[in-house]
Amino acid sequence: MIKIAFTGCGLGDFIYKNIDFNSAAFQKYVSIVPGDGGLVPGQLVFTEELEKFSGKSITKILNDICGLKVYDAFNIGGPALVSAICAAQILFNSEAQIRYFGAFGNDKKAKALLGLLEKLPLNIDNLSLLGDATPYTTVLSDPNYNQGRGERTFINNIGAAGLFDKSFLNTDFWNSNIVVFGGTGIVPQLHSQLTELLALAKNKGVFTVVNTVFDFISEKKNPDSPWPLGDTLKSLPLIDLLIMDYEEAKRISGQEDFKMITEFYKKNGANAFIITHGSEPTYIYSSGKKFENVETLLPVCNWISEDFERNPALKGDTTGCGDNFVGGAIASIAMQMNDQNNKLSLIETAVWGTVSGGFACYYTGGTYFEKYWGEKFEKISEMYVRYNNNLKIKNTEN
Repeated sequence: MIKIAFTGCGLGDFIYKNIDFNSAAFQKYVSIVPGDGGLVPGQLVFTEELEKFSGKSITKILNDICGLKVYDAFNIGGPALVSAICAAQILFNSEAQIRYFGAFGNDKKAKALLGLLEKLPLNIDNLSLLGDATPYTTVLSDPNYNQGRGERTFINNIGAAGLFDKSFLNTDFWNSNIVVFGGTGIVPQLHSQLTELLALAKNKGVFTVVNTVFDFISEKKNPDSPWPLGDTLKSLPLIDLLIMDYEEAKRISGQEDFKMITEFYKKNGANAFIITHGSEPTYIYSSGKKFENVETLLPVCNWISEDFERNPALKGDTTGCGDNFVGGAIASIAMQMNDQNNKLSLIETAVWGTVSGGFACYYTGGTYFEKYWGEKFEKISEMYVRYNNNLKIKNTEN
């Protein structure tokens, strides 16, 4: 049995759809300089910092941008929790045991989230209720941004995530085959302990994965310095797979040029890493330690935008695409481990991530609620076959 433990960011998402990032109402809250607390498409800011930046309450800000409408959807969010759910849905028919370690508060949001989690195939026995406030994010989604590819901006409230640290990671966590640290940049105590936790995992022979998030704490503290992954130079060799988006890869490395970004991770001991870039191709690299040696670009699911052009009703939003990419990638690693291959395939891992992230474009929010167990696996498997067929055709043409 493969045991997978996820820890890090888990929260509630209040999603507002069809926001125009180019509107005057949105633009007056847009950041002027990095870390000032203003809004930036694709990035995260804390509620209190946005209020300081604008001199207005969050209620007034949302009324200005969204009008008086109520949020369009409330969903489970967070890089660790959403990816854990996704992996559990894909691996529903296996013997994999998937657990989430995190914190909610003691409030109505927690009750609502726990009610949703009851419908999902994820073990939450280690989800702690701490303090009064459950972490949550207001997600503003513009489906027409970036030439119709869509984008979101996130207004985050840390809440109980600020109280969560390594003391909540018990023997169930460490007795796993795979441990995943997801979005620890907005679980500050855990993030500061990351290097120590990675070292402990490696000493126990555990496969380690880190997936990053926009680190507003570090951006606010010093916008001109690289974001830390604990002690970054010590952490990188301890991570078996690091998954980032382009902006996060750039800010952690402190580099601007893409070649220099990738060279930073290679020369500092990163074993394998993936850099997603929205609708642009995904970069993957492995030094050959746990995954077969590879360095290449993989396309996204290009047919998705064509689907939406033909039938706009199919379009959800891009909230959770990155988190579901991680969930698909982790599920692939687990499936490959079950097959007992000597070395894992990073291409296979990234393909499962790509189709899983792509599927998230067809619904609103990060978490998909299945009509029956295995529905998501069926739909993603169909996309997996189509993706590989398209890849074969492209390779033949080249």
